[in-house]
Amino acid sequence: MSLLNDINTLKIIKFGVGTVTKITLNDFKESYFYKNELIRLCREYHLPVYGTKAELSHYVYLYLSGVPAGKIKAYRTSPTKPSLKADEITLKTKLVGSGFTFNNEARKFFADYFNSDHFSFKKEMAVIKRQAETNNDTNMTVGDLIKQSQELQNDSTQRLRVLTKTSEEATYQWNNFVKDFCHSSESYYFNDKLKVAALLWKHVKHSKQPKRYSHDLVKIFSEEISQFRK
Repeated sequence: MSLLNDINTLKIIKFGVGTVTKITLNDFKESYFYKNELIRLCREYHLPVYGTKAELSHYVYLYLSGVPAGKIKAYRTSPTKPSLKADEITLKTKLVGSGFTFNNEARKFFADYFNSDHFSFKKEMAVIKRQAETNNDTNMTVGDLIKQSQELQNDSTQRLRVLTKTSEEATYQWNNFVKDFCHSSESYYFNDKLKVAALLWKHVKHSKQPKRYSHDLVKIFSEEISQFRK
């Protein structure tokens, strides 16, 4: 089925007000949900509401597959301790249960440690920390995080393997869609690339087609996006 036909026969999932949203497992697998929508579904179905998009998606998937809500346990729990200040963080600080989190205070610590004016958290750091939380690894420290992150940065093959196998990477569909559109030759002919990408994404998001950019989208929806042409 073509994307255009798929759009015309589309059934959009709408959230009810004060009622439980009823969707099938097939509907869920064929639709794209933003994180706030997944949190709402989890809350309605009495599932864990803390976690990444991939974790929240898995909770809903299990529930719609027939697993009782009471038997679906959270991979990780939300932090209970106050977040640490930059001067409270050391290389021996535990990643789990200490109050350490990726925020501006942690950014200040890493900027000072690496003697950098502008420090940005790396994807591999998030993966390592999330894995420690999932395994409840109370021994892993900030020092271990730095060491493992640097090892991955120095081994591009292993880094790619670690980042692409994580389920969270698959949830960055909108980000990848925008990036692919902006790097395409078609985007050169438009003024406001982000708005064009958003219009195209609106159709792809609610279709049964793969959630990625395709050159055909510009042709199919050319009339709708024509106002943004140079």
